[in-house]
Amino acid sequence: MKKFFGLLLLAPLLLGCNKSEATDHQHKAEMIHEHDRCHLCGMVITKYPGPKGQVHLKAEKMVPKFCSSRDMFNFALQPENKRQIAYMMVHDAAITDWEQPDDGAFIDAASAFYVYGTSKKAVMGPAVAPFSTKAAAEAFAKEYGGRVLTFNDITLELLAGDK
Repeated sequence: MKKFFGLLLLAPLLLGCNKSEATDHQHKAEMIHEHDRCHLCGMVITKYPGPKGQVHLKAEKMVPKFCSSRDMFNFALQPENKRQIAYMMVHDAAITDWEQPDDGAFIDAASAFYVYGTSKKAVMGPAVAPFSTKAAAEAFAKEYGGRVLTFNDITLELLAGDK
């Protein structure tokens, strides 16, 4: 009987935290300020068009920010950097201005769809244009060219033009 009451006392603790509560959290983007420089190339981020990106590292308070989602991927896909990443954020090109992206339009990079090979110009080579929905990415690709890819489709080989 004592064991039964002991289990009853533990039940709220065992049932109080389910997996979705423990893992559901909203990623937060940091603002890109007027004088912030790209972590990869050193350019002033806000001086150039196209979607930007940022990488949130597991053990760091500093958040590397990038002048383009392309530069963000070039950094993030390096083996020595990949294992340090907690999450990444990119501008949703469907809801923000291409010339001056609004930091209120950041989305989780891992769940985004991307258009690569578009005629729409960005900084640092061909754009890797992120979208929160596949439909928005397809509409953009239809208008400006390119192909729709998922987060896992973006590779260093693709960015180098080898794929």
